[in-house]
Amino acid sequence: MDILKDYLTKTAGEELNAEMLTFVANIDAVAKKRPEIAKSIVKELVDQRSHLKLIASENFCSLAVQSAMGNLLTDKYAEGYAGNRFYAGCDNVDDIERLASKEAMALLGAEHAYVQPHSGADANLVAFWAILRKHVQTPALEKFGEKNLLNITKEQWDEIRAEMGNQKLLGMDLYSGGHLTHGYRHNVSAQMFDVYNYHVDKETGLLDYENLRQMLHDIKPLIFLIGFSAYTGAVDYELLKSYADEVGAVMMVDMAHFAGLVAGGGLTGKYNPIPYAHICTTTTHKTLRGPRGGMVLCKKEYAEYVDKGCPHVMGGPLPNVMAAKAIAFKEANTPEFKAYAKKIIENSKQLAASLIEKGIKVQAGGTENHIVLVDVAALGLTGRQAESALRECGMTLNRNTLPFDEYGPWYTSGLRLGTPATTTLGMGRDEMAEIADIIAAVLKSIKPALDKKGNVSKARYTLDEDVKTASIRRIKGILDKFVLYPEIDTDFFTKYFN
Repeated sequence: MDILKDYLTKTAGEELNAEMLTFVANIDAVAKKRPEIAKSIVKELVDQRSHLKLIASENFCSLAVQSAMGNLLTDKYAEGYAGNRFYAGCDNVDDIERLASKEAMALLGAEHAYVQPHSGADANLVAFWAILRKHVQTPALEKFGEKNLLNITKEQWDEIRAEMGNQKLLGMDLYSGGHLTHGYRHNVSAQMFDVYNYHVDKETGLLDYENLRQMLHDIKPLIFLIGFSAYTGAVDYELLKSYADEVGAVMMVDMAHFAGLVAGGGLTGKYNPIPYAHICTTTTHKTLRGPRGGMVLCKKEYAEYVDKGCPHVMGGPLPNVMAAKAIAFKEANTPEFKAYAKKIIENSKQLAASLIEKGIKVQAGGTENHIVLVDVAALGLTGRQAESALRECGMTLNRNTLPFDEYGPWYTSGLRLGTPATTTLGMGRDEMAEIADIIAAVLKSIKPALDKKGNVSKARYTLDEDVKTASIRRIKGILDKFVLYPEIDTDFFTKYFN
């Protein structure tokens, strides 16, 4: 198997496509070591080209971003931060990290950016510990007349640990759309803090600001955490900052899902958390359309604490991923990306409106961001049944809990749909309307089946075969017009990986 040689022979005399050549060279290198891995990579491309991606937390990054991750930078240890490393030979990594931070600050208007976190969960841990160190540990050390933790006694250290481990955090409940890392009891965040949760209003499915203000006054948390992974409303950060200030809480915003909408100007003014929050965390994929990774943005007063992600939470960063982040931030700081961010919201509003028109229940009656939440329990289904059936019909999405969900996090009452990836492919309102029509037809054709005990199953179902066939055909028709990575000729690989 000599894929690269075959490709160069096939394209002799032609002007070579750089993206295709890079992809072929990478597959060739992998195939020579582990052909089954190369096969899975190619199959994943084929799969993503043949299934409509509606997962709200996924996107398609550029081939340039992908290329930045596959190089010798991955071999370099760079514990510490730019200009302050625990390893020698980090000059080039320093340049990359500084550039990525500079691009992030320019893109999002932040006072400081820490680009090392490997994920959004890592970024949240870095932020939590930065807040605890600034507001609890440092004042406690000053009380003991010390600056160095290693110079205090065991008794003094135990006192600091007890105080740090008993701070209050107020975050959105998982079932109302919050994230695992916002104090869910099965996550380490709930073991770090004395956690309190706020919920959405049962009737509207949206935040109740007055109730939230009252909770802040009653609880007086150290950290007021705002952010979500399944919430469709617009959040007034200016108002919430005034509430946080009333009780002296640190306002932290997890903008992992919507950072790209902020970067592209889809969320502006009081709906942009950057000017108001003390600390913001985010992923760099999702709506930002970069590599899988995380980032912390903060006011300057928190910078020295945030930059100590290592040794607090992290070990060595991933220099290759920081390089990819720098490229993604540069790509996002363009007029084209601004148009893209606004179109994401337009598309998601159209998707929600079209679903409602087809008789499908949508949480909160619509959306103000990139997420659409569908209530399939209203059709007598679980999210697991709906997710599986739609996957059979050529659509990839995820089941999701809805507020006060009777089915819990495994089966769920809902589906979470998102428009970032379809918008990247160039789809618009007409496609959203057609996709909604297909989804509605599939959902209405699903019938829950019986389990082995003769009870109505939460997982098994039957699906109308005619609807399935029609849906697959219609999805293919859409995807044939909007091809993922058209630079890459997957037909070329067929003879190697059948």
